[in-house]
Amino acid sequence: MPANPKYLTSSKWQRFAKISAGILGGYLVCITFHLALCYWFNHVNVIITATFTGFILWATLLVLAFLAKNGWKIWGIYLLISLIFSIIIYLSKLYFPIQ
Repeated sequence: MPANPKYLTSSKWQRFAKISAGILGGYLVCITFHLALCYWFNHVNVIITATFTGFILWATLLVLAFLAKNGWKIWGIYLLISLIFSIIIYLSKLYFPIQ
């Protein structure tokens, strides 16, 4: 049974925004999150754990991008979250440098 057309995205730009936000934006959030964790916990353990949790987080963010109505808002949210994690990484480098 095919999907109901009223629930499908008709705009090609919205489809592109959702796909790229899900793949690239989700990966960016996932990587910055795990890098931020590296400065607060033992970085070796975080990197080993990130091989499993990274895929789970990325897949979840990928699905969330397709559940939204506007792909550009998802891009904005993912970039904002990545910016917050990047600020945490920057502040952590100042106060807790890895030796």
